[in-house]
Amino acid sequence: MAAATKEKPAAQAAPVPRLLDKYQKEILPGLGTKFGRENRLSLPRLQKIVLNMGVGKALQDKERMKQAAEHLGMIAGQRPQILKAKQAVSAFRLREGNEIGCRVTLRGKRMYEFLDRLINVALPRIRDFRGVNPKSFDGNGNYSMGLTEQLVFPEIDPDKVTFTQGMDITFVTSTRNDDESRELLRAFGMPFREETK
Repeated sequence: MAAATKEKPAAQAAPVPRLLDKYQKEILPGLGTKFGRENRLSLPRLQKIVLNMGVGKALQDKERMKQAAEHLGMIAGQRPQILKAKQAVSAFRLREGNEIGCRVTLRGKRMYEFLDRLINVALPRIRDFRGVNPKSFDGNGNYSMGLTEQLVFPEIDPDKVTFTQGMDITFVTSTRNDDESRELLRAFGMPFREETK
């Protein structure tokens, strides 16, 4: 009987990420009012976040790729996919099949947890941070931004890092309208830079 009661706490559902809860309770109704739409399914939502590290120097130093993938895994909370060159480019001394980068695609709860950490922990740690570029949309409602180093994430121990590595972060949304996507990200707390006219 005692063994059965011990297993019950493990069966409890994992807590809902803070930003997902905020999206469902505050952001969705707010966007519906702003855009004048009652159908919740027609409102923009975040579908996935893609983190991408191009590790060009891995061609000379194989250890670089291993470390970059390890860092990206710590930041994202899931194992990254190693990307290989699809074709040879002699000008870059690149052969087909060479490992040149790593990528992680986040969806669901992990995506919202990463977004929370990015907005509230990582971005404020950037030196002389004045906000992210509000124009980096691709015309289809997706937003891309770059970070120059991985050390802004607290998961990475600066004492164990031998090199700094930048990364690209792409936010893929369900809308094809850049303005709607911008409003969605702003509602999540994305610190867009104020446009000076």
